Amino acid sequence: MDTKNIVKENISFQKWIAIFGMLLFMAKIVAWKLTDSDAVFSDAMESIVNVISAFMGLYSLYLASKPKDEDHPYGHGKVEFVTSGIEGALIAIAGIMIIYEGINSLIIGKILKSLDWGIAIIAATAIINYILGYISIKKGKKVNSVVLISSGKHLQSDTITTLGVVISLVIVYLTHIFWLDSVIALLFGLYIIFVGYKIIRKALSGIMDEQDPQILDNIIRVLENNRKIEWIDVHNMKVQQFGASLHIDAHITLPWYYSLRDAHNEMENMILLLAKNTKRTIEFNFHMDDCKPISCEVCQISDCKVRERTFVKRVVWTAENVTHIKKHSL
Repeated sequence: MDTKNIVKENISFQKWIAIFGMLLFMAKIVAWKLTDSDAVFSDAMESIVNVISAFMGLYSLYLASKPKDEDHPYGHGKVEFVTSGIEGALIAIAGIMIIYEGINSLIIGKILKSLDWGIAIIAATAIINYILGYISIKKGKKVNSVVLISSGKHLQSDTITTLGVVISLVIVYLTHIFWLDSVIALLFGLYIIFVGYKIIRKALSGIMDEQDPQILDNIIRVLENNRKIEWIDVHNMKVQQFGASLHIDAHITLPWYYSLRDAHNEMENMILLLAKNTKRTIEFNFHMDDCKPISCEVCQISDCKVRERTFVKRVVWTAENVTHIKKHSL
C-alpha cells in the first residue's frame, strides 16, 4: 500500500475513533445519571478528553499528510508529536480530576443507586474502548504513526480506569460500602497520571529530536550486515523523526582516489540499502568524505595501491562510532 493510501486509511480510522468516543461519552453520562456515582462521573469526564484527543489526532493526521512547502521544508510530520504531547497532558489532567472527585466523595459521602444498570453500561464501554485501543496501537505500529499509537494507549488507559469503576461499583453493589467506590477511583487516577506522563515524555523526545536508540540500532545493523569494503566508515549520523518519516544525515568515508561518479554511486548504493530495509519513508542527506592516512588502519581494501599505513583490524560499526563526529580510527 502506498503512502497516500496509508494516510487516507489512518484518517478514516481516526474518524471512527472520534465517533465512538462521542457515543461512549454519552453512554457514560447516562450511567452517571442512573447511579449518581462520582467515580462514573469522573470516568465520563475522562471520556471528554478522549473525544477532544480524537479530533486533535484527526487534525494532526491531516496536517502531517500535507506535502512539504516553502515554510515547512521538512514537511508537517512533527505536528503528531505536538498533538500527542497535548493528549498526554489531557490524560494527566483527567487523572487529577478523578483524584479530586474521589477525595470529594470521601469527604461528602454518597449513596449510590441503580448500580446494576450502571455496571452493565460502564462494562460495555470498557470492552469497546479496549478493542479500539488495541486496533489503534497495532495499526499505529504498522505504519509508524505516533498519533494512532498515543490514541490507542489513551483508549486502553481509559479502559483501565473504567474497569476500576466497574470493580468499585460491583463491590459497592455487593457490600453497600459506598466509600470503596472513591478509594478505587483514586488509585486508578494515579495510574492515569503516570500514563499521561509517559506519553508527554515520548512527545517531547520527538519534538527535541532525541535519538531513538531502537531506530538507530536497526539502521546500523542493516549497514553492518551489508557493508562493502569500499565503505571505509560511516560517521556523524543523525536520525530525526517527522511523523512516520525519517530524515537521516550521515558522512560516508570513501577512497580518496574515486572519481566523483564512482563515489556518488557508492553513496547511492548505501542509500538504496537503507531504503529497502526500512519500512518508513526516508529522506537522506549524505556527505562524502575522502579517506585519510589514519583510515588505512581500518580500511579493508586489500589491493589498494596508495595505502600509507598497514591494515590493523576491521572496526565493527556501532551506535557509538557511527554517530561520532570524526572518521573511524584506532
